[in-house]
Formats: sequence, C-alpha cells, structure tokens
Amino acid sequence: MQTAAAYIRVSTDNQLEYSPESQLELIQKYAKEHDMILPEEYIFREAEGISGRKAERRPEFQRMIATARSPESDIDVILVWKFSRFARNQEESIVYKSLLKREKGISVVSISEPIADGEFGNLIERIIEWMDGYYSVRLAGEVKRGMTKAFETGHPVSIAPIGYLMQDGQLVPDPDTAPLVRMIFSDFSAGVPVKKIAIKINAMGIRTRRGNLWENRTVDYILRNPVYIGKIRWNPDHITNMNYDDPSVKIVDGRHEAIIDLQTWDAAQKKIAENKVLHGKYVHHITPSLHSPLQGLVKCSNCGSTLSFTHGGFQCCAFAHGQCTESHYISLSKIEAITYYVIQKDLSSGSVSLIYRTHPERTKSSISILQQQLNRERQKLGRVKDAYASGVDTLDEYKQNKMRINKQIAKLESELKRPTPAIDMQAYCKKNLSKLARIQSPDVPMAEKSKLMRSFVDHAVFDRISCSVEVFYFA
Repeated sequence: MQTAAAYIRVSTDNQLEYSPESQLELIQKYAKEHDMILPEEYIFREAEGISGRKAERRPEFQRMIATARSPESDIDVILVWKFSRFARNQEESIVYKSLLKREKGISVVSISEPIADGEFGNLIERIIEWMDGYYSVRLAGEVKRGMTKAFETGHPVSIAPIGYLMQDGQLVPDPDTAPLVRMIFSDFSAGVPVKKIAIKINAMGIRTRRGNLWENRTVDYILRNPVYIGKIRWNPDHITNMNYDDPSVKIVDGRHEAIIDLQTWDAAQKKIAENKVLHGKYVHHITPSLHSPLQGLVKCSNCGSTLSFTHGGFQCCAFAHGQCTESHYISLSKIEAITYYVIQKDLSSGSVSLIYRTHPERTKSSISILQQQLNRERQKLGRVKDAYASGVDTLDEYKQNKMRINKQIAKLESELKRPTPAIDMQAYCKKNLSKLARIQSPDVPMAEKSKLMRSFVDHAVFDRISCSVEVFYFA
C-alpha cells in the first residue's frame, strides 16, 4: 500500500471547477480505489484566493514540499485534482516534480488526467503543463485588459478600501468607517503623528478589514490614498506595495463620492512632504547631529516649508531646491535669540497660540465613531437575548455574552461622557518657562534641549522681511 498526500487549491479566475471539499472527496475516492493510504496530516489545502502563478506565494504548497522531503516522510505519491492545481508555471512544475522524484521517488498524479507510463506519457504530461501555463498567461492578459478598461472609465479595480463599500461594482461611502477616515485626516492635519493615530484607533477597539491591529503604515496608506478625494489609483505594470512615488502608478477621476475634501487632502499631503524632509530615510546622512533645539520646528513664512540647518544658519529647504521664491536664511544665533525672546514674552504674558493636541480623541468625528460602536453593542445585546429566547444559547452562554457586552457598553458610555480637561494656563506657562530656562542653559545636552522644546512648541514661523518669529504651542 502506498502512502499518499493530497494538495488542494481553488483557482482564482472564477472558472467552473470543483470546490475544495469536492476535490478532497474525489481524491479520497481515488486513493481508496488504488489501495492508497491518505493520512489527515498529509492533506494540504490552500486558503481560497491563493494564486497558482508562483509557488513561493503558496504557503501550503511549500509546507507540503518540505514535509515530503523530510527524512521522516513516508509519502510515495502526491494526488491533485488536475496538474494545474500543482503548478501553472511549467518551469516550476518541472523543477518541483524532478526534485521530489530524484530525492524521494515521489510522483505527482492528476486523478482527472490519467497519464500512461513511459516516454509518451511524459510527453503528454508536458503538453498539459504547457497548456495550463499558456491558459494562465492568456487569462492574465484578458484580466488586465478588462481592468484597464474599467480603470479608464473610473471604475474600481480592487476591493473597497476602508471607508467604502462595494455595491453593484461601485464604491459608496460606508456609514460606519467613513467617519474614521475623516478623523484620521483631521488628526494628522492637526499635527498628531501617525503612530499616535494608530494607537488611538486600536484603543477604540477598531481593527483593519483583515482583523489586524493598526500600524503606522496602515494610517499612512490611508493618508496617501487618493480614492478618498474621488480618484482611482492603479499600477498596471506591477504591485506597488508602499512605493507611492512609483512612476508606473496611474490616477484617474473615479465615479464615486469623495469622503475627504481637496483642502483637507492638500493639507495632509503638505504635512507628509514636510515629515519626509524632517524624518526621511536618509535625513541622518544630511544632518548627522543636532545643531539647535529649533531644528525641524521653524517654518518659512512664504511657503510653509521647514528651515533646515546649513552654513551655520537656517534656510528654507524649498528655496534651496528652487521651489520657494524668497530666501529665509538667518544665522543660528539670531534665530535662537529671536525665538527664545518670543517664547519668554508669550509665556510670561500668558498670550500663547495654542494648538490642542493632547486630547484629539474628543473631535466630532471620534465622538460619532464612539456613538456608532455603542449602538452596535446595544444591538448585540438584543441579539444575544433573542438567541437565548429561541434556544440557540444556553443560560450560561447568555449570561457570559451579556456580561461581556454590558462591560463594553459601560466603557463606551464612559468615553462619551468624559469631558476634555480644561487647561490651567498659569500652570502651563510656568512649567514651560522652566523648560525654556533649561533649553538656554549651556550645561544641558543638545538632545535633551530638543526634547524639551518639542514637548510644548508645535512650530515657529519666521518672516524674513520683518525679521520676526511667531511661535505656536500645543497643549
């Protein structure tokens, strides 16, 4: 008796074929008729939607190959419904089949495509593999042509992103998640870093479409996706991943309703560009050390770009690249003297321009999301009660579900009732005046000075014509 393994994969091209359960049933029947043992641990099934174009992207296929090649393996044959399930790339098919045959004497058998033994059978098998590969390439071409036509007419060519639902082939705003997208843009434009936005969303109990926690890159992807201003973005040549500057990317006007207005979008893109200059991948090569606590905080009054350190002073980085029309160069000693004087004056008088950043969760969009979550939890409470009344859940299950949902409801109600703390301006100014004293002290390390400055100063705008500075603080 031979020991068999089964490999099951469903095609992603919507062709008529057997389901995974039907494939397994047919394979089990074949194994029984041919006196083969098919252990449960040797059944390898790919998740639906996994493409057969590349073996390296099929986790169950790779696990099967590793299992078959291991010294403990007793697999004699691998059964598939069709050869195209094993591989749709003839080169890969030949490599893996030859490897299994050479190392372990394992054959790959298609239960629906019987092949005779001998050279003629090998030739037929190669012809089938070539036809499968040709079909795959041709199908890819047809799919790409269809996607190109859809894209050119403003139709979506991917799944609906968070904030939208797909209805009859069109994107429509999702009443549950569209407010979340607006909140992300609002917070980011107000100066909240993407990391804090991700932490905030996770704390609210919201997960991504795949049920994962939010990360910096998740928030960044939303901020950079033009779908939210009514556009469709697509890369017809290859997968873009997170390369937003890929020249192959194409953008057209979509037919769907925008969630974000152009003014909000432009503000977010401007801030992304600023962050890229300040904290980009190669910034440390340009500014290997801090020269001033104000580094990265001073902005140009003409174009809004950051003033970067150069030649013993600060200059508008956009002017240095020919994008700003006015030079804003000022020596390091002068910009520090002016800025420290303004901060001292502002904090002493209590006249400060505050940007509220410590409690961004109290924004209107955030409250709307919390209210939606609360409504859903109350609906769940009604459903678990109905489940108990209809006999689906036991009394213990009903009690546990009720306790869990009521706990979440209480938490959400507490969040909605929690007031935003008022700022004691006198204490705020006193605390930050002491920070300014440490910043001006020659005995404090530069890294500590920079942290102290960034703990209460959001940014400062330098006007070269009047040689003045306006400082904006955050609470």
